[in-house]
Amino acid sequence: MFRIQPRIQGVTKELLELYRRISASTIGHFTDFGCMQGAQPLFRPIRMLGNAVTVRLPHLDSTAIRHALELAQAGDVLVVDMSGDDARACWGEFRAYVAMKKELAGVIVSGCVTDVSVLNQLRFPVYSKGISALTTRTLELEGEVNTPISLFGVGVHPGDLILADDDGVFVLKPEEAWELGEKAVEKQRREELARKQYGYDQLLNAGLER
Repeated sequence: MFRIQPRIQGVTKELLELYRRISASTIGHFTDFGCMQGAQPLFRPIRMLGNAVTVRLPHLDSTAIRHALELAQAGDVLVVDMSGDDARACWGEFRAYVAMKKELAGVIVSGCVTDVSVLNQLRFPVYSKGISALTTRTLELEGEVNTPISLFGVGVHPGDLILADDDGVFVLKPEEAWELGEKAVEKQRREELARKQYGYDQLLNAGLER
C-alpha cells in the first residue's frame, strides 16, 4: 500500500536567504541535533539548501521515489529512507535527469547510489551511504511520501530545512532555524573580521590562487 501525503512548504524564501551563505560546520558549533553522521557527498565542492520532501522505501521497491518526484517542486531536497537497506542503490542517472529538470536542490539517501560516472558529470548534489551496482526495483508494492522518516540517526519531517555542504548535512526544524541562523551569521561575521585582523585572509587568498 502506498501512503502519499501532500507536499509541505515549511521553508520560506526569507529562511533560505538567511542560510544562503551559512556553512554546515558553523551550525555544528551550536547544536549536535540534526547532523547526519555518515551521509557522504558524491563529490566536492558541493552545496545543498532546500525544503525536505521525504520518501520511505520498503527495501527493494523504489516506486515511491517516482511519486515523490511528481510532487516535488523547484528547490526541494528529496530525503530517502531505505528502511535499513544499505546495500542497494535507489538513485542513478535517469532519476537525476528528472530531478534536474524540476530544478530540485538535491537528494539524500540512506543507502547507495549508482551510475556515479554520469552523476559526477551532472554535478547534481547527492549524499548517500555509499555506491553500489546492486539496485532497487520498480515493483509497485508500497512506500510513503511526505511522512516522518529517520536516516543517519536523524528524524526528518516534510518541510524541514536541509543544509549541506562539503563538511556534512544538517536537518533543521523551520521554527528553530531562525535563531540558529542568526547566531551562525554573527559567528561567521566575527570569523571574517579575525581573518583580516591577523592577516589570515591573505593566506587564504594565496591558497585559492595556487
